[in-house]
Amino acid sequence: MFTALRRARTTQVAALTTAALALALSACGTTESSAGSSDTASASTTASGPVEVTDARDKAVKLDAPATKVVSLEWGLTENLLSLGVTPVGAADVDGYNDYDTVVPLDADTADVGERGTPNTDAISALEPDLIVSVTGLTDKVYSQLEEIAPVVVLAGSDGKDPIGYMEKTVNTLAEVTGTQATATTLLSEFDAKVAEGKAALEAAGKAGAPFTMSDGWVQSGTVTIRMYTPTSFFGAVAAELGLDNQYTEGGDEEYGLATIDVEGLTKVTDADSTFLYVEGAAPADSFVASLKDNAIWKKLGFVKNDNVKPIANGIWMFGGPKAAEAYIDTVVENITGSSAS
Repeated sequence: MFTALRRARTTQVAALTTAALALALSACGTTESSAGSSDTASASTTASGPVEVTDARDKAVKLDAPATKVVSLEWGLTENLLSLGVTPVGAADVDGYNDYDTVVPLDADTADVGERGTPNTDAISALEPDLIVSVTGLTDKVYSQLEEIAPVVVLAGSDGKDPIGYMEKTVNTLAEVTGTQATATTLLSEFDAKVAEGKAALEAAGKAGAPFTMSDGWVQSGTVTIRMYTPTSFFGAVAAELGLDNQYTEGGDEEYGLATIDVEGLTKVTDADSTFLYVEGAAPADSFVASLKDNAIWKKLGFVKNDNVKPIANGIWMFGGPKAAEAYIDTVVENITGSSAS
C-alpha cells in the first residue's frame, strides 16, 4: 500500500502539470504554523529518562532520553509530530507535505530528506538526528541503512481492523519517544470533543445516520479511477463515530481500507439520499468528478440526480492524525447539513 500511495502521489503531480487531476488529498481548516528552526525541535519535553517502545516490526526501540531531533519520513507522522509541538529537523518531501496537508503546516525551510519511499540517507545523516520515524513498506535494507544513523521507529500507515485505535496508538507512541505525553492527552481529548460536536450537529440538523460515501480519484489517459473510503479506512471510521452510514463497504485493503473501482462500481450505491463526498483536489475543473459530467452511468446515479455531490477542498491529508480528522469532521458536517459543526 505504501508503494500504491507513492504511485498515486506521483500520478497527481504529473496530472496537475498536464491539466488532469490525480488523487486524493483534501483540506478544510488550518492551525497556526509550527514555529522553530530546521535544526532544533520546537517542543519542550514533558518527560525525561530512558524510553523504550515496540514498533510495527515488533522491534524494541530504546532511547536514552526522549528525542529532540527527529526526522520524519511520512506525511502522517510529520503531521502528528507537529500536532504534538515537535518540529522535525528533517522531513520527506517538504513541498509535497505543504501542498497536501494545510491543516498542520510545516516550516518550508525544514530540511528535505528525499521522497517518502526513497529517503536520502546522506541528507538524514547530515542532520545528526537522535530519532528517525518511518512507516512500513520500505525494504529491510533501507531500514538497516537508517539504523546506522539513528534509532528508527516504524509504524503502519493505518490499521483497517481499528483505524481510530491505531491513530491513537501512533500519537501516543510518538509522544512517548518525544516526551510529549501531556500534549498527546490534550490532542486526543480535543479529537473526542470534535467527534461529539460533529455528531450533535448532525443530530440537530436531522441528519443522524445519514447515508454517504467518501472517495478520491484521478484521471490518467482518459481513464477514471476512483478510490472508495470504506468503513475500515481512517476517515470511514471517523464518519462511523459521527453516526453516518457508509454506503460503500466492499473491497477495502487491510491497512488503509481503500477500494479501487471505476464509475460502474458506483452503481452499488443505491440509496438516492446519499451524499457523495469527494476530494476536489488542487485543480477542481480537472477533477475526476468533472471528467464524469457527460458519462451516461454517472448521470443516472441517484446522488448525482439529487445534486448530492459535494467536494472536499484540497489540504486534508486523508492518512493523517487527529487534526486532519477534526478538519474532515468540519467539512463533512458542513456538506451534509449545510452549516458548520462549530
